[in-house]
Amino acid sequence: MGFWDLIATNLNEFLSYTGFANATIGNILMIIVGGGFIFLAIKKDFEPLLLVPIGLGIILGNIPFRADAGLEVGLYEDNSVLNIFYQGVRQGWYPPLVFLGIGAMTDFSALISNPKLILIGAAAQFGIFGAYMIALALGFEPNQAAGIAIIGGADGPTAIFLSSKLSPNLMGAIAVCAYSYMALVPVIQPPLMRLLTTKKERIIRMKPARQVTQTERILFPIIGLLLTTFIVPSGLPLLGMLFFGNLLKESGKTTRLAKTAGSALNDVVVVLLGLTVGCSTQASEFLTFNTIKIFLLGALAFIIATASGVIFVKLMNLFLKGDKKMNPLIGNAGVSAVPMSARISNTLGLEYDRHNFLLMHAMGPNVAGVIGSAVAAGALLGFLS
Repeated sequence: MGFWDLIATNLNEFLSYTGFANATIGNILMIIVGGGFIFLAIKKDFEPLLLVPIGLGIILGNIPFRADAGLEVGLYEDNSVLNIFYQGVRQGWYPPLVFLGIGAMTDFSALISNPKLILIGAAAQFGIFGAYMIALALGFEPNQAAGIAIIGGADGPTAIFLSSKLSPNLMGAIAVCAYSYMALVPVIQPPLMRLLTTKKERIIRMKPARQVTQTERILFPIIGLLLTTFIVPSGLPLLGMLFFGNLLKESGKTTRLAKTAGSALNDVVVVLLGLTVGCSTQASEFLTFNTIKIFLLGALAFIIATASGVIFVKLMNLFLKGDKKMNPLIGNAGVSAVPMSARISNTLGLEYDRHNFLLMHAMGPNVAGVIGSAVAAGALLGFLS
């Protein structure tokens, strides 16, 4: 072989490895989707801490390369760096660590001071079980239906945890769907809240919450852990870490550990979780008809969950008198998107009465929603695993 023939052969071989030679329409579409996520995060301020890592992960996961080249760079290739990081998602390591951080950052005093608010968080879980039945009717297997339905809790880590155990083949679509709807909470919830409430209901003022003692704050995570895990032991990985993180915060003796769990450790886990979830959306694995159905069912689950919370508050008000009545605008906060949903309750309340601050009241059902989605996930895991 002559010199120029050798150069041409090597050049052709090199070109066959490039992304230009291996790109598909699916890769291009997913790269555009990833760019859209980054645009929404930066330009529209839709949960940038979630959508920036996921968006870049989608782009990273769809860089084309020769599948038979043995380069060990793709997420689904054994021994690649991304594959190693992805084990935290596949094996369910990251979600409990995220729950540890959530517990370390969460103040449960609004729920402790008004325990009946936990019923709103429980009512919002109708979105999960309603979507589960619809998914079954559409032909999904029970395990797959459970993984899809948990999107209704608006809790990305819980969705990843449950789908990793029950429907790992759908985990990429479920995870991206869950985080997408979490980011779109400010878009989806307000129209539903306006539709389901009257102007008179929107201006209801709730009486201030009572002061919660330090002893109550310390006892809550211990009692909460015992009650929830005795009911659904399969939820222990999430519930145990949630209440452990909260005990670190409230004990007053482990402030340094609580700060680490709620800041540095949580940030590292969120970066790895978001990036690898995004990378799992390789076009060949992600662009299927099932993915479309998952996104539609996820939206339906989220709508049912929001509506259930608001309607349940309206029903509770039928039995409450005077200043004990609750503003139905806090019902949307029964989903697990903390503190986004509570902020929306507050913003919408101020829109109709600029002196009606609902944030602290809405935080009660919001943190109850975190517990409720973990309990629902544990229940589904218990009878389906």
